[in-house]
Amino acid sequence: MYPILQKRDLTPVTKLFVVEAPLVTRHVEPGHFVIVRVGEEGERIPLTVADYDTDEGTITIVVQEVGKTTAMINQMEEGDAFSDFVGPLGRPAHLPESGRVVCIGGGFGIAPVYPIAKALSQMDDVKLTSIIGARREDLLIMEEEMEAVSEDLRVATDDGSKGHHGFVTDVLQQMIDAGDSIDEVIAIGPMPMMRATAETTRPYELKTWVSLDPIMVDGTGMCGACRVTVDDELKFACVDGPFFDAHAIDFEESTRRVKMYEKEEALAYEKFKENLQCRCGGASNG
Repeated sequence: MYPILQKRDLTPVTKLFVVEAPLVTRHVEPGHFVIVRVGEEGERIPLTVADYDTDEGTITIVVQEVGKTTAMINQMEEGDAFSDFVGPLGRPAHLPESGRVVCIGGGFGIAPVYPIAKALSQMDDVKLTSIIGARREDLLIMEEEMEAVSEDLRVATDDGSKGHHGFVTDVLQQMIDAGDSIDEVIAIGPMPMMRATAETTRPYELKTWVSLDPIMVDGTGMCGACRVTVDDELKFACVDGPFFDAHAIDFEESTRRVKMYEKEEALAYEKFKENLQCRCGGASNG
């Protein structure tokens, strides 16, 4: 069992968990993910590592409630434990050793981009600018953590409630238009945001990396659900990635992949919420 040592609310639907998993921390690097399971009968889901402490033997994960299993996880409290917490899995992120790097985190993607930004901040020859964004200010996560590791932090919100009124790609384009020297871009977030980042940097042949973790299901290469075409070659996001050259990805295919189980996920989530409401209602009336 893997006990939860700390839990913190980041937004009404996003929670941070610090989990005791000393074996996982032995080889974990920025960009790795873990497979977690709430109970013996539960679904296995991949979650990118948001931070880790090798001395304490802990892994930090951030969970956004989007379906049944993530809702179940977010109801867990300190002292509860995961039955499975397997990793590290996947390939670590590419970390440039020098130059100006821009790390972009969109929404929930801020959590997995944080350990990459943190690692880059410790490299003497890297200058780090971070751009983070969300639909609105109250959905913005880990701003203090990102500011602490970034030489320059820029914020964008879709509704203009904080920072730039617009998208993270707008801020990136502003940097390019201003003639800022940028050597590489690393972007993590929803598929449309990563695709937009790729199209923003493509005309300038600016090296760009994105994480295809949104399309992962099994996480071990066995189910084949995360097949993606990169440079006209078949890859698996979970074992060959999740990081790939953004300009080489077939985003049309990747977008179809991420939508494959939307109906089933929505039905399971609605059923879970209905059952939860019935249990709560029964308890309150008893």
